[in-house]
Amino acid sequence: MAHVDTIPAAPGDVLAQGRLQHSIATTLLVIAAARAERQAAPIHAARQRLAEVYGATRLRRRLERETAAG
Repeated sequence: MAHVDTIPAAPGDVLAQGRLQHSIATTLLVIAAARAERQAAPIHAARQRLAEVYGATRLRRRLERETAAG
């Protein structure tokens, strides 16, 4: 059986705990919103397209360096 503290918390402790819980809940909501936004179809497609362009640019530059080095 779990130990239950029978000493009442000081009013400041309860307030601090409530603020902490609110802060944690708000942070979790922000994280969930950011994850949902990242996975949204238009944003996901844009991120994929940027990754493709970045990869192609890196490949082109590497080939240019290799060609110049001969």
